[in-house]
Amino acid sequence: MNSLGWLFLLSALLLATSLSAGWLRRMPVTPFVVYALAGLALGPMLLGYARIDLMQHAHWLSAVSEGVLVVSLFLTGLKLRVPWRHPAWRAGLRLAVPAMLLSVAGLAWASHALLAFSWPIALVFAAIAAPTDPVLASLVSVDNARDDDALRVALSSEAGLNDGTAMPLLLLGMLLYSGKPDTGAVWHWLWRDVCWALPAGLAIGFLLARLIGIIATRAKMASGDRAPSDFLVLALIALTYAFAKAFDASQFLAAFAAGVGLRHTEWRVVSRHPHPDVEQEQDQIHPPAEMLVNPNQRDEVALEQPSASIGLVVSDALSFGDTLERLLAVGMVLLVGIACSGGWSSDGALMALLLFVAIRPLSTWIATFGARMPPIRRLLAGWLGIRGIGSLNYLGYALTHGVPAAVAPKLTGMVTTLVVLSIAVHGASCQPLLAWRERRLREIAKRDRRLG
Repeated sequence: MNSLGWLFLLSALLLATSLSAGWLRRMPVTPFVVYALAGLALGPMLLGYARIDLMQHAHWLSAVSEGVLVVSLFLTGLKLRVPWRHPAWRAGLRLAVPAMLLSVAGLAWASHALLAFSWPIALVFAAIAAPTDPVLASLVSVDNARDDDALRVALSSEAGLNDGTAMPLLLLGMLLYSGKPDTGAVWHWLWRDVCWALPAGLAIGFLLARLIGIIATRAKMASGDRAPSDFLVLALIALTYAFAKAFDASQFLAAFAAGVGLRHTEWRVVSRHPHPDVEQEQDQIHPPAEMLVNPNQRDEVALEQPSASIGLVVSDALSFGDTLERLLAVGMVLLVGIACSGGWSSDGALMALLLFVAIRPLSTWIATFGARMPPIRRLLAGWLGIRGIGSLNYLGYALTHGVPAAVAPKLTGMVTTLVVLSIAVHGASCQPLLAWRERRLREIAKRDRRLG
């Protein structure tokens, strides 16, 4: 299919999902499920209208998916407006590190034992499939800065962190496959890709966002500039990425930390300079600055108030980033559906089944032991771990950095099958499960009020 055909296809799907958005919200189906299933139907499996070979476009897959991830991770961090002492941060860290490590170990063992993968390739596959996705988990993650639900915060912080924390394991698998590495190579991997890349990425993103956020607030106040901040946001994301790459730090952790850093800049500004329209009681949290300004009536925004200046910056960042993220993600999901249609893998379906119903839930349950999380929340966190663009990016990296030709087709088919199944299964189940949880929480609250 030529470029014009792709344009017609994508436009038609965007139009159809936009017109049917009201009905889709009442169904246990996300738009991403529609795009993935449309890709399956249009691909060689059914209609044969479109086909794509991800191995031939591996460089494109790696570059585009990395761009989607960086934008999405920034947005994920920007929406997290909870104190550092909030227990959901610690829960998210448990999910992003020990639970992810256990998932990688379990999936590597399963692919080695059941599929006869060598240990290095088993580790590569497990590292690709283990991280949860910040792009496609919009229904289970934090939706806005007022949302402090413990489950959503934990899943959001996990998705923001584990795309960075899983990368060293992928690099280790690639290193082990390249031959029997000497001790020096392993120590170099440990220092460069773990001890340096992870904390350096967090520090670069957080500090750079704090600095740019303060400068932008003061510049808008001094100049009275009410123009949209789209270029400022794009510059912040691009600078964060560039600095992280220049210093061999994790660009994914840097992007997430940049979003968190800009959010904490907003929090610091409104704490020191509360908006005059807000009547705060003692110990009450100031509302997010972006909710106190109307970006559609910019001429009426009083920029002499620091909270109004930072409110415009954050509002523009959320609007611009959300639109960019959705446009890029739609195309990626459609393409992975088409790719899966042409390379469906029963082994990938088997690994998906094991990961969804056994490895991920068990790993989460073990990692959150002693975390004072209610059992229902631990079970839901174990199930609601959607895979998506992050796994595609890792796949693109592996295909462009030395995965052998004999293994690449099988690995590609398994990963695309697992991603499509995750989009379909988790996307269809998250709304009913979360609705059930909301009803349960309301019933508990009513019962406590009666007893109180």
